[in-house]
Amino acid sequence: METPSMSAKPAVPNTVDRLIHEPARFQVMALLYVLDSADFVFVTQQTSLTWGNLSAHVTKLEEGGYLKVEKGFKGKRPQTMLSLTKQGRKAFQAYRQSMQQMLDELPE
Repeated sequence: METPSMSAKPAVPNTVDRLIHEPARFQVMALLYVLDSADFVFVTQQTSLTWGNLSAHVTKLEEGGYLKVEKGFKGKRPQTMLSLTKQGRKAFQAYRQSMQQMLDELPE
């Protein structure tokens, strides 16, 4: 087995968006990337995250400008809808490209 040389590239290049790279946030971003929007409850069920955990990650993504949170009512019940912003969609596309490039550059 070869040992890595000192000039080997790092496993995760500096171009990877750390806000998206965290596994739970990646799940949320990937889910919302294929949907126009989703109810908070639906996202909780699809990601298997707790309400508190999802809420913390949603807050970080919203503060980063990647996620839009709309609170309203469905009938008499409160409803929170989540969707990616244009910036969030672009960031996720760039993240995918960066990760794909990194994986393509790995030796076989």
